[in-house]
Amino acid sequence: MTLVPLPELLAAAAPGGLGAFNVITLEHAQAIAAAAESANRPAVLQISENTVRYHRGLKPLAHACLHLAADSAAALAVHLDHATSRELITQAVELGITSVMYDGSALDYTANVEVTAAITRWCHDRGVHVEAELGAIGGKDGAHTPGVRTDPGEAVAFVSSTRVDALAVAVGSAHAMRTRDAVLDTELIAALAAKLPVPLVLHGSSGVSDAGLRAAVRHGMAKINIATRLNIALAESVRSTLATHPDLSDPRRYLGPGRIAIQHEVEHYLRVLSPGRGIPGPAQA
Repeated sequence: MTLVPLPELLAAAAPGGLGAFNVITLEHAQAIAAAAESANRPAVLQISENTVRYHRGLKPLAHACLHLAADSAAALAVHLDHATSRELITQAVELGITSVMYDGSALDYTANVEVTAAITRWCHDRGVHVEAELGAIGGKDGAHTPGVRTDPGEAVAFVSSTRVDALAVAVGSAHAMRTRDAVLDTELIAALAAKLPVPLVLHGSSGVSDAGLRAAVRHGMAKINIATRLNIALAESVRSTLATHPDLSDPRRYLGPGRIAIQHEVEHYLRVLSPGRGIPGPAQA
């Protein structure tokens, strides 16, 4: 299947949520694609600015993700996540990535609007979907800390001024949580969904329980970003394999099972986000 534009994936996932999964290694990308095929669900391969920094460049991993998505039997998109520089967004678009997130949440509101609007105009001229983030006042601690909440009126004004295609909102989740006990403000999600003309995006979803994610989708959340749970699955698998076989040195022997662990985690989330599908046992709930 050819690469699918992200707006089409959002429509294909409805009335469920669209699972968007962060890629750090090639094993992540392969596992996400395999899981989407197995679950027969659309999914997004996301590359963050932090991952670009880790790989010392975007091109190799972007090419790998784009080719994997194009060759997959599943409906997949490739998305640049949490980009804070215009240069990185420009490079991503030139490489063929058609969905980007500009993260201006560390800026004050006025500056965030100004920069986001300019980037959105440039992207729209090239047919690129733009996600943005509205931070806390001043962006001091980031938008995705548990106590921060997006103001619906401010969100409406932000979307109207910037013309973005999707908005990441703060409703009680937090990035990099290892536990799954974040409590989402579903009333706020519903209020934002009712007021905003664009899809809502939940960051920090690894810290939310299955029941919490299903409730978020029911109340209007459209795109669900997941990263930390995949990394936990990979790390636990690698630790277990090396503990059982301490003399292993061939990375294929421990990264292979790790790839399978990521795939199982993604399959689980794709079913959680899809109404009417069975969900694996309570150990992951």
